[in-house]
Amino acid sequence: MEFLFTDWLGTPAWFWLAFLGLVIALTAFDLGVLHKENKEMGIAESLKLSAIYIGIALAFGAWIWVEKGGDAGLQYYTGFFIEKALSIDNIFVISLIFATFAIPARYQYRALLWGIIAVIVLRGLMIAGGAALVAEYGWLLYVFAAFLIFTGIRMLFASDKPMDVAGNPVVRWLSRRMPITADLHGEKFFVRVPDAKTGKVVLAATPLFLALVVINLADLVFAVDSVPAIFAITTDTFIVYTSNIMAILGLRALYFALAAMVHRFHYLKYALALVLVFIGSKIFVADFLLGSAKFPPLASLGVTVALIAGGVLWSLVISRPSDSAVR
Repeated sequence: MEFLFTDWLGTPAWFWLAFLGLVIALTAFDLGVLHKENKEMGIAESLKLSAIYIGIALAFGAWIWVEKGGDAGLQYYTGFFIEKALSIDNIFVISLIFATFAIPARYQYRALLWGIIAVIVLRGLMIAGGAALVAEYGWLLYVFAAFLIFTGIRMLFASDKPMDVAGNPVVRWLSRRMPITADLHGEKFFVRVPDAKTGKVVLAATPLFLALVVINLADLVFAVDSVPAIFAITTDTFIVYTSNIMAILGLRALYFALAAMVHRFHYLKYALALVLVFIGSKIFVADFLLGSAKFPPLASLGVTVALIAGGVLWSLVISRPSDSAVR
């Protein structure tokens, strides 16, 4: 019992165990009960499941608010909304990856699930490493802040050139070093097939495995933006990790509702760019203009939500089909 109250990365161990238990329970219920069979998820089911995940994430934030205080709760919600918004951009990339490898919708859900499991581990390693570095070298927060400002400005002026999935160097490297089947084999990532040259039975990867690899590589790229953004909000490792993971957990459910209409969120990119600039700037504002005063967490959450909501609403209004187009 003493172990449960042991401090681990600034938070009692039982907090971490409770969170990991929630993640495991949600994943097991999702895969083992809701989706025993491979089938295409409809938009209505996707929205319903997304609403459940968002509700659980918001309730978890309320628990943090009660247990760790109001500031921690506001920081969690700010990180959650930023990561959720960034995941919409991620959905466009994932849909492009699935299209490139010709993955049918009925197999996409399980591929996303394994991708999410990998993300939970990889984000954990990145956040743990970032927390250790920030604890040792406090000035790294200024590096993170400057990086966020630079990234936000770059996003404002970046072109909409699509990602070259087929030309990905990792895909080319894997293709040269291991046998890969031309066709899918259901939901399998690996199958045993006769080698084209020797005739011997070998273990070969399927296009579904390549799609999974590229999805996780894409997430690492997104993590380069999202992880520093949340460290710029708080250095509490528990808040950083849980807000990240709770936003990502619902990504696979949200994917099927948004994949077909993600092109309508064009202006969200600019809103996210402004959010990154704001989050990075407030580090310098708090330290150099406010002195020892802390930037108000409620103001930070308010600006973040306002920018993201504005980007989403403006995108939907501008991209709304005209009456003539409907007719």
